[in-house]
Amino acid sequence: MLPGGWIARRPTRRSVAIRFLVSASDCPESGLHFSVRCLRDDRKRTDDVSVTRQSLPAIHRGLSQRKGIALALGAALLLGGCDTLSSLNPFDKPEVYKPDLTPPTPADKLYNEGLARLQNGDSEGASKKFEDIDKSAPFSPYARKGLLMSAYTNFQASKWEEAITASKRFIAQNPASPDAAYAQYILAMSYYNQIPDATRDQERTAQAIQALEQLVANYPKSEYVIDAKEKLLVARDQLAGKEMNVGRYYLEKRNYTGAVNRFREVIIKYQTTRHVEEALMRLTEVYMAMGITNEAQTAAAVLGHNFPDSPWYKDSYALLQSGGLEPREDRGSYISRAFQGFSRTVGGLVGINRF
Repeated sequence: MLPGGWIARRPTRRSVAIRFLVSASDCPESGLHFSVRCLRDDRKRTDDVSVTRQSLPAIHRGLSQRKGIALALGAALLLGGCDTLSSLNPFDKPEVYKPDLTPPTPADKLYNEGLARLQNGDSEGASKKFEDIDKSAPFSPYARKGLLMSAYTNFQASKWEEAITASKRFIAQNPASPDAAYAQYILAMSYYNQIPDATRDQERTAQAIQALEQLVANYPKSEYVIDAKEKLLVARDQLAGKEMNVGRYYLEKRNYTGAVNRFREVIIKYQTTRHVEEALMRLTEVYMAMGITNEAQTAAAVLGHNFPDSPWYKDSYALLQSGGLEPREDRGSYISRAFQGFSRTVGGLVGINRF
């Protein structure tokens, strides 16, 4: 529908026609029907404007026939003529499809270009070249190397998500490869480098722990295992710190049940962290506040047995004495069971969780 009530018909292959119908308000007296027709064939084109009368209700007749003709011709001119309409016909000038015959860059050339950019310190440019190998030659001998190098260069460029994606793909496609351990290490470290402080969400920390544990379990003889174990201690300490922050908050608000749950999580799951000593002391404090003296005495006794020189043990001992109590371990307590088989070593703490 065109402005003023004009109606355009769709063009066909051999003819392009526009049909204009003057509305009652435009030409109520004459009730004229105007047709602007552009006929086209292979040899010639004819333009024809015809005016025919069409009956309209008597109530709409009132304007002159001349006004209707002027409106029809004006609308035809506004449409730009038959040349414009012909250009809109998809069948009038068929285009011949021309495929792109540009040959792809050979995989070995892409790989060498990636190495050259990496040597020049352009990690992002290198990763782009290695990624192009997977797109243009996914079944070439360089595809596996390119995928691993893509993970490495993205890691070097601190593009963690891209490094995670590439390393996961390499492990999935090449689980038995000698380089699978390295890909797993890149995956774990990409998560590890995103660990936030203990006051924020620890999803990345948990993902780093999972990836590091998989590295230790699946590739125990790998050269990356020693570093993975050290990173595990740090990541677990981070999760324990998060639990301690929440537990202290609950304790301050006197939400003792919530505090116990958080401190309990630390002594069961994160015994090798530096937070376990404070967690035992806080359990002594919370259970004393709740009047559950048996658990308070057990927490202090376990703390004194495993960490006799800890300042946290001195605090828990003083707290018990203020209530006329002494540390005494109940072997049936979950606190005691959590530390059965627990021992300290020169290289750190080693816990055997039997809870």
